[in-house]
Amino acid sequence: MKTAEYYLLDVFTHQPFTGNQLAVFLNADGLETSTMQALAKELNLAETVFLGAAKAPHHYPMRIFTPTQELPFAGHPTVGTAQLLAELGLVDKQQTLILQPPVGKLAISYEQERATFTTAQPVTLTTRTLDHASAATLLGLERHQVMGDPVIASCGLPFHLIQLSDLAALQNIRISEAVWAKAVASSSAEQVYLYVIETTDNAETVLRSRMFSREHGLCEDPATGSAAAALTGYLADKQSNALHCRIHQGVEMERPSVIYTAANGPIAPGLVRVSGHAVMMGRGALTTHQ
Repeated sequence: MKTAEYYLLDVFTHQPFTGNQLAVFLNADGLETSTMQALAKELNLAETVFLGAAKAPHHYPMRIFTPTQELPFAGHPTVGTAQLLAELGLVDKQQTLILQPPVGKLAISYEQERATFTTAQPVTLTTRTLDHASAATLLGLERHQVMGDPVIASCGLPFHLIQLSDLAALQNIRISEAVWAKAVASSSAEQVYLYVIETTDNAETVLRSRMFSREHGLCEDPATGSAAAALTGYLADKQSNALHCRIHQGVEMERPSVIYTAANGPIAPGLVRVSGHAVMMGRGALTTHQ
């Protein structure tokens, strides 16, 4: 039997025991897809990364798994993996790092101690399956607490984006299983991203968010970079000037995180820049049985 070593990180935070947990397996080329999925299920974290050997200097193929499926793209695995490679001295922070998940190449730089990448795909909007009334029913809220019709947006992974009126609404979500089954599970996006715009000015827009999906039953995620990217791309499409966002997530789970995003200005139309910190938490090994 062989063993596969992994590193454990907390991502989109600079404080231990907060943010979103991530496991990263290095030198994973010899692992079969079924073994990767089994290892991700065994660890039971939101996402687990399997990194192949460098194909060129600072260029690594990457695969991302939840406990039940492989993902084409995810934000906190990208930021966490980039921070891990820098922490281990495997990349030079002065050079561009390329990580390549199935969605395409992600160019990563290091700015203000944050790993920063630009999405491989521009934001796209697809036909929504929730309207104003059904979104309120889904969340167990009054109609006035939901700010208009939701949208489905994606920079590689789709999300229902639902704006709420205030933090009280965000904190008092009671999701309806029946509406979820009818309007969410049957749609192109099986994730719901809720947000409140707290403050906004020319320098920065500050938001609070929560993300719900269905893995082993309904679950909440403490930091979702792909959703933050989709939301930023959607908001940026409504204005021509540069948009800088600071998104706080995971507060209700007692795993607070901070995701920094930007769009417009010097960033190519439709694309979104995502950045964040990460903290190394430990390492371990699992038997692969392959």
